[in-house]
Formats: sequence, structure tokens, C-alpha cells
Amino acid sequence: MTTLTTAPVAPLIADLFAQAENAWSATPSVATYWSALTVPERDRLMRSTTDYADLYARLKDLPLAVSPQTGTLLYMLARATRARSIVEFGTSFGVSTLHLAAALRDNGGGRLITGEFEPSKVARARANLAAGGLDDLVEFRLGDALETLAADLPESVDLLLLDGAKGLYAAVLKLVEDRLRPGALVVADNADFCPDYLERVRSPEQGYLSVPFGGDVEVSMRIA
Repeated sequence: MTTLTTAPVAPLIADLFAQAENAWSATPSVATYWSALTVPERDRLMRSTTDYADLYARLKDLPLAVSPQTGTLLYMLARATRARSIVEFGTSFGVSTLHLAAALRDNGGGRLITGEFEPSKVARARANLAAGGLDDLVEFRLGDALETLAADLPESVDLLLLDGAKGLYAAVLKLVEDRLRPGALVVADNADFCPDYLERVRSPEQGYLSVPFGGDVEVSMRIA
């Protein structure tokens, strides 16, 4: 048995995934806003390095959770690497955070730093981590990740999760890169919106080996 598969974490995560599945219908104003955008405009917003604050403020009531498969993958990777130090970009309601913190608990402890732009989401994520009994492992940083993750990081980072504003993946990687130990893993959700990021992590000459997973996730390993 693991922390991830037993109470209180397992039923909490199941409930959060159910909420995420119904999120669009539960927030019609957001659904109306999104459906009114053209496909090129949606793609532009998702890739933008300047308009992300407005976009994610509009989406503040949506969980924007990883998939159940990606959540399980995160737990497995953190356990397999015996991670003790994890950085997460994009907390949202804390679904991925719960998976990673559960892995830390089962690894014997550690520290998870998670950054989120939207104050209401940080409040909900804090409550979820407390409900799961994992809040003692998590440090929440509220604000723009380009500032909150620019300092006071662990000397060595075992795993980095990128699941915030897609246009910032390359910039956030650069902030954390010097702390990634050889063999550290970087997981990027919805990485197809980040061609500059993918170009970097798919280049062994730049210190990474990388493979896609499940169609929209990129798993990379720091090799230098």
C-alpha cells in the first residue's frame, strides 16, 4: 500500500479528478469566453510569454489538472528516483502537487516547492494538501514564477514539473537548470505548445535526453 492509493489521499484525488472533468460545465462564463476564441487565438494565448497573466486570471476557477495517467506517472517517477527535492511550476488546485507530495512521503520525506500565480488557487491547493495530510512537505510560493522561483531553491533538485503558462517553460527551466542534478527528471505537461522548450530538451548537446509520453507530456532527463 502507498500514500497515493490509500485514504485520505486516494479518495481526495478521485474527487478532484471528478471535479476537473466537470469543470467546464460548472463554469459557463469561462466556457463561453474560451469557445468565442478562434483556434489561432487560443494557440497564441497558450504560447504567449506576455499575455499569460490575463489568460490564467480568466481561468482561475478551473482546476487545470494533469490527467490521472500523468498524475500516476509523476508519483512513479518521483518514487523511482527516490526524489527528496521537487520544484513545481503551476500548482492550480494541487492535484499534481498531491501526487508528488505523496511520493515524497513514501520516499521518507523531502521538500516540494510549488509556484502559482493565482491567489485563490493557492488557497484551494493549501486546503487540499492539508486534507491529504501532506501540507508539511510543501512550500507554496504565490506570484509570477519568473520571480518566485528565481531564488532560494535547493542546492540539488531531483524533479521539476512544468505545468503553468506554457510560454514560460523554457524560462522556468533556465531558472532551475543549474540545480538539476545529473539524472534529474523534468516533466512538461502540454509540451506541444512549447516548441522552443522542446528544441532545448530534445538536444543531447544541451544536456538532456527526452521522450514524449501519452501524446502531450514530455519527460526529459538531465545528463550534464
